[in-house]
Amino acid sequence: MAVLNKIRQRSLFLILIIALALFSFVLTDLFKNSDALFGGSQDVVATVNGQNINRVDFMNRVENMRRQLGPTATNTQAMNRVYDQQVRRAVMTTQFEELGLTVEEDQMRDLLEQNFSAYPEFQNEAGLFDESKLTTFIANLKEANPEKMLLGNFQLNYDEWVSNENSIATIAKERSYYNMVKAGVSATLNEAEVDHMLENSTRDLKYVQIPYSTINDSLIDVTKADIKAYINENKKQFEVEASRDIVFVEFKEEPSLKDEETLKSDFDRLINGKLEFDNTTNDTIRVQPFAQVKEEDLAGYVNLTGESAQSYNDSFIKKSLLPTVAADTIFNLNVGGVYGPYKDNGMMKLTRLVAETTVPDSAKVRHILIPFIGANRAGIDAQSEEDAKKTADSVLAIVKADNSKFPELVTALSSDQGSVANGGVYDFHPSTQMVKPFSDFEFQNNVGDIDVVKTQFGFHIIEILDQKGSSKAVKVATIARPIEPSEETIDEVFTNASKFEIAIQDGDFQKMAEERKLVVKPVNNIKILDENIPGLQAQRPIVRWAFDGETKVGDYKRFTIPGGGYAVVQLTKKSKAGLMDPENASASALSEIRKEKKAEIIRAKITGTTVDDVAKNQNRPANTAAAVNMKNPTISGAGLEPEVVGVAFGLNEGDTSGLINGNRGVYMVTVTKANEATKLDNYQAIANRLSAARLNAAQTKVYNALKETADIEDNRSRFY
Repeated sequence: MAVLNKIRQRSLFLILIIALALFSFVLTDLFKNSDALFGGSQDVVATVNGQNINRVDFMNRVENMRRQLGPTATNTQAMNRVYDQQVRRAVMTTQFEELGLTVEEDQMRDLLEQNFSAYPEFQNEAGLFDESKLTTFIANLKEANPEKMLLGNFQLNYDEWVSNENSIATIAKERSYYNMVKAGVSATLNEAEVDHMLENSTRDLKYVQIPYSTINDSLIDVTKADIKAYINENKKQFEVEASRDIVFVEFKEEPSLKDEETLKSDFDRLINGKLEFDNTTNDTIRVQPFAQVKEEDLAGYVNLTGESAQSYNDSFIKKSLLPTVAADTIFNLNVGGVYGPYKDNGMMKLTRLVAETTVPDSAKVRHILIPFIGANRAGIDAQSEEDAKKTADSVLAIVKADNSKFPELVTALSSDQGSVANGGVYDFHPSTQMVKPFSDFEFQNNVGDIDVVKTQFGFHIIEILDQKGSSKAVKVATIARPIEPSEETIDEVFTNASKFEIAIQDGDFQKMAEERKLVVKPVNNIKILDENIPGLQAQRPIVRWAFDGETKVGDYKRFTIPGGGYAVVQLTKKSKAGLMDPENASASALSEIRKEKKAEIIRAKITGTTVDDVAKNQNRPANTAAAVNMKNPTISGAGLEPEVVGVAFGLNEGDTSGLINGNRGVYMVTVTKANEATKLDNYQAIANRLSAARLNAAQTKVYNALKETADIEDNRSRFY
């Protein structure tokens, strides 16, 4: 009671203490996320030339893009596609505003007519575009907003219509902008003359080359200071984004040998039969052995007992379609024989040879395809399935009565454009080329047979024209079950990952992994927007953690990996954006630095002022090269050497150069003959060719240049 009284006496003081603690907690979080405190960019994915790309709108666009790209596309792929589109729009909008480019009302009407004149909703009785119908539609759409109205095959509301109009206007402004750019990049006649001279003026050379390879790399000492100096002299080449290096060990949830043995023993009841308690009859029954099941009951036994992850296929197949690991054994079983259990492609399988026969090796057929609504590749004018079947049956009756009508019916009715030109004929092909129902008919019936066959493409009226060869085929029934880790195995994987995490709290990552015989995998140069890590697909969470401001070099964390299991990851290096460090730059810089140092050594050893003197002095051959030009500065016997060719074109006939550092060695050249290009009466054709090449590249080059000079702040990594 005394304690309670003291608390009551100091209640106001305690409330203040608690309030201050809570306020401190909030302030800490705010300063940690200072953008929230000072207005920043919590809802801005990127800023381009002062224009913000809003997070909510951006994410909606990403979701739409994912649907457009299909189920195989990742969120990052969709995000990058939308980002590129939005940045382009912002970059170009800056240009439009600076130039005062706009789309006026009259021009917008013309653009809408160009884009929507084919829509029946905007056409009059004569099938011509009616502007009043467009005006009425927009007015009704605006009044109905946010409800959607049908336009063609699409439902849209007024806001979506406005967005569409804006897109059309933007495209029109881009077209105007690039037309102005293209008007200024056409080649002049003087430029055409220069191009002609570069291509057709030639020099015949006599030269000597002392290759850099004559000096062994081991004789060249390249220091860290050399690499730093080279980086500073070639900054553009060595500019890099911020990156991270990590190492990781993986703990996969993979089935153990014990799991496999347990699954094999479970197959024993299918091989030998087993007594089991039936809950429906409250009685003990015997599971029928796989080998004793009647053929007509196999589909139910395989498909419905819950034992199989592979459906029963009631058709004959060639040996090549059997599982590779067991094809020989299964193919040579006696009818009724059972093989297994065996492993194949992550499954445990048990296979019975049901029947065997002889089938053609290839078949030649012709067909007429009648599609129906919902069938693959069916057009908008397809019939209902019921009507398509009636049409197919009618065609079958006609061609059975008069086989000669088949070609004209193909032309009139078949939707398979790949075969219409051939009268519906598919020349000799194996059984694997066509879809199963089609293939079953042509390979399990006789020449001359004709019937209607349904596939996912529609109803086919098929006639077997010919068959070639014959070989053994078998019908098999296979019970397959995935080999999966047991709960015990999954628990063990979790335990091992947890133990490793505990061990590296006070121990070295590499050493602790080696003690447990775990493979440490390094991954270097990870970028902030990378989606995948080699060896660990779809691991965006790891990338985000590695770039988190609070993650320090040496920190580690456990991540769940796709497919089951864990990766324990350690951050080993942080690299800031800017110039590459000497260690990473050495791979590309070493070769060039060595060239420079080798050139100095070679030059110091050379005596003589003529090609022949240098050749004799260095024990190298004096070579010749004819018709060398500036457009393609290649020297026969030496390769691409623009520096050497450039020097040669600065010499007069008979002149000899000094020593030249080339791509592959140190050179000296003598111009033995100078051939100047013949002047043309008119250079317009060349100017046209140059203009066409420039125009084709102008749009891409101009945009890339604008983007490079734009002020872009990319915040995507905060949201993805």
